[in-house]
Amino acid sequence: IVDRLPEGEPLYPADYLTDQPERFFAAEIVREKLLQFTHAEIPFSSAVVIDRFEEPSGSKPVLRLYCTIVVDKESQKPIVVGRGGEMIKRIGTSAREELERFFSTRVFLDLHVRVKADWREDDRVLHDIGMDGGGTPDD
Repeated sequence: IVDRLPEGEPLYPADYLTDQPERFFAAEIVREKLLQFTHAEIPFSSAVVIDRFEEPSGSKPVLRLYCTIVVDKESQKPIVVGRGGEMIKRIGTSAREELERFFSTRVFLDLHVRVKADWREDDRVLHDIGMDGGGTPDD
């Protein structure tokens, strides 16, 4: 098939790994840790919304991420938070470590949990996680 493709200019620079924004990867890393540590207790009907993404700058050499974990049911929130905040701390610590490797910088990660029944039908939530078909949350 490759031999039959027409020649053309590259659409992206050779060093591009993806066309997804950094916010997308940050949210996916947090969501991966959520599912990893809660196992089957939290179904795949959860989402991570990046509320604020503050790039490191001269006076702030730390990437600052403020995220909301969205779940469907009120009964899921205590599972994500855990006894005394243990589970959300575990999720956050593991996600922060992976985010630091991914972004090659120190990361401050602030996680909150919000219950939003039927969030998959909420245009605002879908837009915030980049699933509305209209581009990324930054558009």
